[in-house]
Amino acid sequence: MPILKNNQTAVAVFAACSGLIFLASVQAQSLTSTVQVETGINKDSAISQSRVSSLARQTQDLLSEYRSVVRETESLRIYNDNLQRVVTDQGNEVQSINSQLAGLEDTNRGVVPLMLDMIEALDQIVERDIPFRIEERRARVQRLRDMMDQAEVTASEKYRRVMDAYQSELEFGRTTEAYSDTLPTTGQTVDFLRVGRTLLVYQTSDNTVTGWFNPNPGSRQFEELPDRYRLEVKDGLAIAKNEKAPNLVTLPVPLPEVAQ
Repeated sequence: MPILKNNQTAVAVFAACSGLIFLASVQAQSLTSTVQVETGINKDSAISQSRVSSLARQTQDLLSEYRSVVRETESLRIYNDNLQRVVTDQGNEVQSINSQLAGLEDTNRGVVPLMLDMIEALDQIVERDIPFRIEERRARVQRLRDMMDQAEVTASEKYRRVMDAYQSELEFGRTTEAYSDTLPTTGQTVDFLRVGRTLLVYQTSDNTVTGWFNPNPGSRQFEELPDRYRLEVKDGLAIAKNEKAPNLVTLPVPLPEVAQ
């Protein structure tokens, strides 16, 4: 009987050990499975995190691109608004220019006859004036007449040249000059002294002949002056040439015309 009892005990111990071994094996398998599941979860989490990070970067890039497009769109809107105002202003300017061009023809129709009349009046001034630098002044009038037939010269330029000619004639009335030219009556070269538009006297280079242009309507000729004017005219010529200090000189002055 003791032997049987020992066998039973041994069997019980074996069974208990077998149960422990089985339990340990089951627990090991369970632990391995748990670790595998955890590993899978972690791997899936890493993949998900990577996807989230990628989507976040893509979202950020899209947001930056969107903001850039918005800024560019706003800039284009402002530029287009400004360009539209410029185009509108240019359109108004074109209309204004067209209106001016439409009126320019009417202006030219009024200005051209005026300039022709001014040139003819200038010609009469030259011919009725004392004959100083007469050929030069006649040539200027002729150039103005020729200019009026030149298509390449604008109306404004024509008007400017006509006014310049009048200004030059106006200056003659405020200046005094000495110059050499041919005496029309003899063809001799003499020194002329012009005092404004009032007096034109002359003298030969040897001072032997002194004369003047008599502007009186009954004469309008070059005439010799008495010898008493010889030194006065000589001094006047020297003063006009800046060869002598300014001084008073006695020269013949034509009498004013009596109104009829």
